[in-house]
Amino acid sequence: MLMRRGMLGLLVINLIIGLPRMANAAVPEYISAAVADPSRPADDRRVDVDRKPAKVLAYAKVHPGEIIAEYLPGGGYYTRLLSDIVGPKGKIYALETTSWGDKNVDSTRTVLREPGRGNITLDLAPLGTFNLPEKVDLFWTTLNYHDLHIPKYANVNMAAFNKLVFDSLKPGGIYFIVDHQAAPGTAATTSPTLHRIEDRTVIDEVTAAGFKLIGHSNMLRNAGDDHHKEVFDPSIHMKTDQFILTFRRP
Repeated sequence: MLMRRGMLGLLVINLIIGLPRMANAAVPEYISAAVADPSRPADDRRVDVDRKPAKVLAYAKVHPGEIIAEYLPGGGYYTRLLSDIVGPKGKIYALETTSWGDKNVDSTRTVLREPGRGNITLDLAPLGTFNLPEKVDLFWTTLNYHDLHIPKYANVNMAAFNKLVFDSLKPGGIYFIVDHQAAPGTAATTSPTLHRIEDRTVIDEVTAAGFKLIGHSNMLRNAGDDHHKEVFDPSIHMKTDQFILTFRRP
């Protein structure tokens, strides 16, 4: 009995010691190479320390050859990284909105004109919808899910949008969301003013569409962020408290 207890205790200790190693798994070389790509804009590189792209991409398990839909790529911060990672055998569908004007679309077109971006295809549609010619392995959106809750942009039916995402994924496909955390109890009410949303609200909306929540990471957590400030406030811009949610289509 004493021997069994000793073995059990050793097992528990080993598990506890092993957890941090699992949480901080090594970043694959192809992700490190994408982040180190010298062609990335200087403005992108400057925010790497806060956005932690290598860790985020590794956590999402993005890998070469995947077919990825990126919703609202904006200036292409992650578009370039995803393009480098999936490589010539993979595809990136940049799903951009026409609701924000030509300047927004042009910023994404700039990425497509860069050398080596032949694996990116641009789709244009009003906010809250998109068009995909095939099912994808990963549906990716960062710091933009809350925009779907801003009426001045569009009156988006969130149930319909998330169902559209569900139907666009292959069975077992991943829906990956990063966004700015809102103050507890505010749900999506501060999305139009502060560009924030509660993680609990996103979870409720996405799982209602049939997805299963499989990951909830705090690697971009910033406990010093004032959730009552707009995310563009100079004191917290690109340093907001952010959540990462990973869902799987059964």
